[in-house]
Amino acid sequence: MTNTELITSFYRAFADNDIEGMVACYAPNVVFEDPAFGRLEGNDAHDMWRMLVARGGGANEVSFGNVQSEGEHASADWMARYQYGPKKRMVINEIHAEFVIKDGKIVQHTDTFNLWRWSRQALGLNGTLLGWSAFFKARMNETTRGMLTDYQAAKKAE
Repeated sequence: MTNTELITSFYRAFADNDIEGMVACYAPNVVFEDPAFGRLEGNDAHDMWRMLVARGGGANEVSFGNVQSEGEHASADWMARYQYGPKKRMVINEIHAEFVIKDGKIVQHTDTFNLWRWSRQALGLNGTLLGWSAFFKARMNETTRGMLTDYQAAKKAE
């Protein structure tokens, strides 16, 4: 499988809510990073996707394109459309992803997106007023990490 095919397979699995298909594209020790979660490694990165897909309840819409690859580096642009929070605000998040691939697996995945734009959509006025700040980003990382820890604890208890 080429690197372009690997990235395409990753996003097709995501669009189909096939979390194990996504995780199968990752190396066991993958390093993932984005503005919402910060840096996650290995099983934490795998579980983040499991949690996000489970929380979406199949309501997420994912599209992707512009998949490119050169050597062990690849990139793609993708978009997630979903309702967020108790007020079910519609969020359309446009993301650029960069990958490092070794031995046919993704070993590094970095997503970048405009956190302020996301916060304005997801949180309304509060996101507009605070979403640009370092304080907001730190609080967001703390909150998302807590959600991931809770998700992992619940899975262990099953």
